Amino acid sequence: MVNKEMLEKYAEKLMFRMSDEEYVTLENEFDIILKQMELIGNINGISDVEPMIFPFVTYDASLREDVDKEPLTVDEVLSNTKHQVRDQVKVPKVVE
Repeated sequence: MVNKEMLEKYAEKLMFRMSDEEYVTLENEFDIILKQMELIGNINGISDVEPMIFPFVTYDASLREDVDKEPLTVDEVLSNTKHQVRDQVKVPKVVE
């Protein structure tokens, strides 16, 4: 069961805030998802079905050949970012 306290804890770890109304909406959405998962789990023979790892059938897909290209330089990579530290992209901490 997903509850408001659990959602608040994850929201804090992910560094964002939500209104009380948004928490109610999110709790309701999780309830629906969990009910749907329970219904799917009750389908006869579902455990015999192999899970998909792609949203399409891979044996019918034609993928391009990998082609070696000249790698980007550090300056080229960093030219598109605002925050850099010692030749690395600086991002906010999101995990404790």
